[in-house]
Amino acid sequence: MPSFATPVLQFDEAQLEHINNKLITMTPAQVLEWASVTFDGLFQETAFGLTVPVIFIDTLHHFDETLDLAKRSQQKYNFNLHTFKPADCETREDFTAKHGEELWKSDDVVYDYSVKVEPARRAYEQMQARAPKGDRATLQIVEIEKGTGLVKINPLATWSFQQVWTYLRANEVPYNVLLDQGYKSVGDYHSTRAVKEGEDERAGRWAGSEKTECGLHKDYFAMRAAL
Repeated sequence: MPSFATPVLQFDEAQLEHINNKLITMTPAQVLEWASVTFDGLFQETAFGLTVPVIFIDTLHHFDETLDLAKRSQQKYNFNLHTFKPADCETREDFTAKHGEELWKSDDVVYDYSVKVEPARRAYEQMQARAPKGDRATLQIVEIEKGTGLVKINPLATWSFQQVWTYLRANEVPYNVLLDQGYKSVGDYHSTRAVKEGEDERAGRWAGSEKTECGLHKDYFAMRAAL
């Protein structure tokens, strides 16, 4: 699910609740329209699950189909894609040489931080510098990131998988071909499988483990302190 981020603003809990209660009645397009007139320096982050800059966090462990979707989306919409990879790593081989084999098994916190959180933080900082100044189940339309105060807007927070899928097909939006193979939530190749009939749409992520989230929605500073 794509999310949008913007420079830090101060909202208290009451204001945030009021905003979300208002936005929950709006369509994703209306949420985006509200965000675009409310915030300066808005940018989009996506894993390929466009009127603003698009950030792609390349974990170096994506499916080939996901990387192909990035190319096809650029060709169709002609947007400027800003790709960020793990620090000092250009290829999967670079990452293995630096961190060892299958880091996601030996230390999933370090893995999440290295391939997702740190590149995302670097992306936010660089994109904010360029911009004009001025758990998933409980995802809110507008959230404040713990530790940084970054405002995140999730315009599809209220949409089901089927609603997203119907929109994609009706509007001929490029999508990950893994969806045709039974995948519903696509992450890294080693932690994603197709979903069986009757399973929750995120049952294919981190199957067989207690892990439920990718790391991007966790407290950045808490993860950094755990390293």
